[in-house]
Amino acid sequence: MSQLNGAYYGPSVPAEKSYHRPGRGGGCGGCCGCLLKVVLTVIIVVGLAAFLFWLIVRPNKVKFHVTDATLTQFNYTGETLHYDLTLNVTVRNPNKKIGVYFDRIEARALYHDARFDTEQPSPFYLGHKSTNVFTAVFKGEHVLPLSTDQTADFKKENATRVYEIDVKMYLRVRFKLGSAKTKTLKPKVTCELQLPLEGTTGVGLFQTTKCDWDR
Repeated sequence: MSQLNGAYYGPSVPAEKSYHRPGRGGGCGGCCGCLLKVVLTVIIVVGLAAFLFWLIVRPNKVKFHVTDATLTQFNYTGETLHYDLTLNVTVRNPNKKIGVYFDRIEARALYHDARFDTEQPSPFYLGHKSTNVFTAVFKGEHVLPLSTDQTADFKKENATRVYEIDVKMYLRVRFKLGSAKTKTLKPKVTCELQLPLEGTTGVGLFQTTKCDWDR
């Protein structure tokens, strides 16, 4: 028997390599589930903290009232309005644990949506369950072109000597809880007033009027 050599069998066959096939479902795997749980936990904790804060502090809206008003002049001739109006505004903070910084108050006087004057009372701080009174004086003359409807309203009110005047207050406030203060907020308050001209016979006195927070 002849001896066989390596050439008879041909070249050697390389060993078969094994491959690992990655599982389906992408590379996120359990990491996405963990991240989702963390996000949900944070949302629940923040929501619970906010609810507990509200439950403990129970913040209430600061209340505005125009307690006194004196209108001694309100004449409209030749598209010019001559006016003299003084208001006393009472501000009440009903909260037991929250103070309020009124950093800026811009009071605008309007006749049927037409603004005729702007005043800025002095800033103040309103402590827990406390009250402050400030005065706004609108006096002078202002060119005020009125529409046909506004002119008709003026003629009606001029006959009764009781005028519908709105005062809108644009505020910049910060709230204080303990030593912590919030960022500046910019709410608005509107006072819809029925103002009798002082000294007119048969006209009643001004009635204290509650102001409303604009939504």
